[in-house]
Amino acid sequence: MARTTDPPRDLKKNRMQHFASDNYAGICPEALAALIDANNSGHEPSYGEDSWTQQVCDRIRDLFQTDCEVFFVFNGTAANSLALASLCQSYHSVICHELAHVETDECGGPEFFSGGSKLLTATGANGKLTPDAIEAVVTRRADIHYPKPKVVTLTQSTEVGTVYTVEEVRAIAAIAKRRHLTVHMDGARFANAVASLDVHPSEITWRAGVDVLCFGGTKNGLPVGEAVVFFDKALAADFAYRLKQAGQLASKMRFISAPWLGLLDNDVWLRNARHANAMARLMTERLAGLPGVKVLFETQSNAVFAELPQHVALALRNKGWKFYQFIGSGGCRLMCAWDTKRETVEQFTDEIRTLCAA
Repeated sequence: MARTTDPPRDLKKNRMQHFASDNYAGICPEALAALIDANNSGHEPSYGEDSWTQQVCDRIRDLFQTDCEVFFVFNGTAANSLALASLCQSYHSVICHELAHVETDECGGPEFFSGGSKLLTATGANGKLTPDAIEAVVTRRADIHYPKPKVVTLTQSTEVGTVYTVEEVRAIAAIAKRRHLTVHMDGARFANAVASLDVHPSEITWRAGVDVLCFGGTKNGLPVGEAVVFFDKALAADFAYRLKQAGQLASKMRFISAPWLGLLDNDVWLRNARHANAMARLMTERLAGLPGVKVLFETQSNAVFAELPQHVALALRNKGWKFYQFIGSGGCRLMCAWDTKRETVEQFTDEIRTLCAA
């Protein structure tokens, strides 16, 4: 029987690890080094006119192999809400999956910043939209009394940890273009999707028909900050004004942008994502076959959704472990991060094994 202990601690730093969110993790060393370099570089122009921000924008253009407009915001809610607002008028609507983050966890941000654009939800297995589901929403009504569909938004990876394939994104973009809709991608965990699919980032974005990507960095080792990438540059008109009005135009922008260099250099962003994904797969492997435990979705990124016996979940929390049970479509959401240690996963699953056998 495995020995029961408290959640793993680095005694030197008194640091604990948990599975509630990849937001719990700290700054990866490379991003922190870039932040310190920016701080030590002396005075720089403000509001994004600094050399660091310009350098990172060019690096993101190189990463995606296309000329695109790049903006930085503090968090994912602002990225998604302002990006969608830039694609809609107040009488438009946005088609999303019923479990999409913009629907369940943005506190009405997209509707607020767009002045009223309505989110129209659709169902789909494994947290994914399908072309048929989009078509059904678009053709539901066409009268002037109904909000006109204007945008399709995809969550990549999804809120249940699954990943849209290149073919799936292309098929969705095809129906969107046929119906004169733009395609937005909520990529809070875009890095995990790229790592899972092992494709070039351009292949599941602009080459597949995506117009705008909210490229997440916070969950992949940054201290703060997401990049909003407009592959269709015409759609970025006046976006900088939206950022300013919404309080998202950082005066010392370099401290949001510079840490991206730490991720982009030597593909650290992919290394971090691959590690997080690998730890999630390890978690799934160790949960397989345990009595009363059921993994609810295929583990394709850095999330594991597992149904645990209620007494097991309660006991884990009483022991100090943190995880969520209200995100997705049921079960316990167990998130792995860029810094999740193998021994943390092993200890956590040993605890579950012991509790299930009790």
